[in-house]
Amino acid sequence: MTARDIVLVVDDSPGTLGMLTDAIEEAGLTVLVAVAGSAALSLVEKITPDVILLDAIMPGMDGFETCRRLKQLPAMAHVPVIFMTGLSETEHIVNGFAAGGVDYVTKPIAPDELVARIRVHLANARLTQSARAALDATGRYLLGADRQGRILWSTPQAAVLLGGAAESGQLPADVGQWVASLAAPEGGANRFVPASPPGGRAIQFGFVGRTGPNEFLLQLAETDQPAQELTLRDRLGLTAREGEVLMWLARGKSNRDIAEILGLSPRTVNKHLETIYDKLGVENRTAAAMLALRTLDGDRGH
Repeated sequence: MTARDIVLVVDDSPGTLGMLTDAIEEAGLTVLVAVAGSAALSLVEKITPDVILLDAIMPGMDGFETCRRLKQLPAMAHVPVIFMTGLSETEHIVNGFAAGGVDYVTKPIAPDELVARIRVHLANARLTQSARAALDATGRYLLGADRQGRILWSTPQAAVLLGGAAESGQLPADVGQWVASLAAPEGGANRFVPASPPGGRAIQFGFVGRTGPNEFLLQLAETDQPAQELTLRDRLGLTAREGEVLMWLARGKSNRDIAEILGLSPRTVNKHLETIYDKLGVENRTAAAMLALRTLDGDRGH
């Protein structure tokens, strides 16, 4: 049996809850209900919904604050939140988007329209997750973080490398300071290796670019390569940088990937490869990669 998508409805009105529950269940979706923001926060600790319908105005913690707190939880970062409100003023609409919502509907709610919006946002969320999984499959371990060091999203394998940091939703202090430096007018270094890496694995962070006013796109890579770089440098008569480029080439990275990982321009990578081909006496990247792999395999045999 195919698992049904889960919709969490957060509203303090019994009448609204009843109407929405009937409409959503008729559409073949599973409904969970919370009558307050605090109840919603407790519920998502046990079950992760696929989409959330959130009343903007509730007693105690309102919907805007509830959304902000939900979005601080790593498991909830990618779950679309649709605000429901009787407020149509621009200020309230802006508040909803600023809190992390992706859409809003005004009351009285038209059930058919609401179900259609739910399906659109479910489909978009799936596409996003599929894209991140695809990036993982090609070795592109990426994450987004803000200047406060909060993890906004990550690809699945990046989350594995981050370990406990992914679970807490916060980068280690030294990594957070580096990210903050990227926002400074003079900018920060394009690469950073933390003293105490999250997850206990030797990793490095690379700055790819900014994807928003307060979102920095970072790439992760394991840093078990120095020994391999040295092996290629010493055994094949390369410079340290050429050893780095050849090592990533042997790992199947494209020129653009190598440029991003090493903080170089694609043109510079091309020039390094031309020099490497000359030094190794090969004609193309495939032959260079094969020679590098044989060299590394021979080194492991010693």
